[in-house]
Amino acid sequence: MNNLDIYNKVFITSFKVKASQLDTLAYRSISGWDSIGHVIMISALEKAFEISFDAKDIIDFSSYNKGKEILRKYNIYI
Repeated sequence: MNNLDIYNKVFITSFKVKASQLDTLAYRSISGWDSIGHVIMISALEKAFEISFDAKDIIDFSSYNKGKEILRKYNIYI
């Protein structure tokens, strides 16, 4: 499984969405991506990629696409 597959799986599992929805996902754009959903997704990403986000990155993680940019800071390329 490559990084994109892992990343997508976290979103699909955390928010119970379809792969076709991923590109447009943003914080609060769906009912599941609220503050609690955000923490669950961040935790799943940290576990999946064996990283620890700093607080600024957790706050800035506002969409599916923004998350890809943030992960590059941790040498994870999607």
